[in-house]
Amino acid sequence: MVPSQPLLHAAVFVLTVLQALASDTFIAAVYEHAVILPDATEEPVSPDDALALMNKNMDVLEGAIKEAAQQGAHIIVTPEDGIYGWRFTRETIYPYLEDIPDPAVNWIPCVDPTRFARAPVQERLSCMARNNSIYVVANIGDKKPCNSSDPSCPSDGRYQYNTDVVFDPEGKLVARYHKYNLFRRETQFNYPKEPEAVTFDTPFGKFGIFTCFDILFREPAVVLVSELQVDTMLFPTAWMNVLPFLTAVEFHSAWAMGMGVNLLSANTHNISLAMTGDGLFTPEGPAAYHYDSRTEEGRLLLAELSARPRLSPTYPPAINWSSYATSIKKFPGEKDTFLAAVRRDIFTFSELRCKAGNYTVCQGDLCCHLVYQMSNKSKDEVYVLGAFDGLHGSLIKYHWQICTLLKCKSTDLNTCGQPVETAQTKFEMFSLSGTFGTNYVFPEVLYSGVQLAPGEFEVLRDGRLNSNHGTSQPLLTVTLFGRLYEKDLPHPLRTSP
Repeated sequence: MVPSQPLLHAAVFVLTVLQALASDTFIAAVYEHAVILPDATEEPVSPDDALALMNKNMDVLEGAIKEAAQQGAHIIVTPEDGIYGWRFTRETIYPYLEDIPDPAVNWIPCVDPTRFARAPVQERLSCMARNNSIYVVANIGDKKPCNSSDPSCPSDGRYQYNTDVVFDPEGKLVARYHKYNLFRRETQFNYPKEPEAVTFDTPFGKFGIFTCFDILFREPAVVLVSELQVDTMLFPTAWMNVLPFLTAVEFHSAWAMGMGVNLLSANTHNISLAMTGDGLFTPEGPAAYHYDSRTEEGRLLLAELSARPRLSPTYPPAINWSSYATSIKKFPGEKDTFLAAVRRDIFTFSELRCKAGNYTVCQGDLCCHLVYQMSNKSKDEVYVLGAFDGLHGSLIKYHWQICTLLKCKSTDLNTCGQPVETAQTKFEMFSLSGTFGTNYVFPEVLYSGVQLAPGEFEVLRDGRLNSNHGTSQPLLTVTLFGRLYEKDLPHPLRTSP
């Protein structure tokens, strides 16, 4: 007798759960999506036209989800803005939004699509998860009505939220997260009144979720990791690469290492806006990553990860990020220093004039110490040691402490800190440390061509970022990127219009 479709699906789901329970690892996938964008318009399109565009993007995402499931993935993350793109005002995005209920309602849209208001996007995402027996993570828009009794209710009578949703292998909505730290261009959305710390449990660990700009702030990112002890962070993003410190693969890999969790980072792909770079990052380094600034194609990545990395025998030990640097008895700053800008941040730099040396640069409360030896210094390249201790950002201001060894764009010292993607100089060794006032420090090593250096550096327990056996590729930057969350200024935009 051939089993009925519901029984067959239930059997497949149970088998998937048992397989996950039988292992301390799981297979994760992320998809970097070249989003099909709407036409720029000042007038809202019809709901049917909005759904037609979203279905075009979901056609692509569904193909990636099917492929990931066929390769054994238990969960897949898709990007921020991956279903409708951007180019919106508050009014023009409205036809793309759905009312997303609290997951406590225990809802499978694929099975019961008419239980709540019309929600074709949630229905289709639910069916993608259910039909492929995989967790699906997507970014869509939520709308919530409000009225005059709510003093912060917008004049149009509704809240609009940049929202992540998660559907389990049965198609059930198990998580909903409203983005708390909106980037300054996201005027089409509201901030939730309070930060949300969203987690859910699976047979392969505890998961948390946040979106793009959230990664740079304490709430919800640090709360999820340090207080709620998640194993893996889900991270839909639309990340515009900013060298030398905030390239997607560079910073996201460093964040996973610094926070000691897995990070599943799914980026949008739009090279005209410098959007590329996604990966599956672990406390030990990248398991898989992708960076492509030349083609317009999306990319699916898969990797097997530890389900509970804190229990892994290779889990990195706790690090005192200032221990070594503060133990140096004589820590004078270099006399021959100069100032130069990394975007709007004014760094104190010192040029590395010799092939080998021992340098110190200080700014504010931060002193950065570097020991290094170059193996084939190009005469046409200039490297510097830099320090920055202060507030970053033009409108939203938050506190950074950064120690960095980086290549300048040219031999003109005024170009130090400007974006550069290629280099020729390799290093036989480097050791970078700083007197950080925080334990939230993220170690970055970036090679020529915007390539990571997995396995080629280590962080010692006293806070030194060291090369292992010399650099195999020419070096762009070695950076210790610290965040002093307690010194951040209040967010000026976290109010509803």
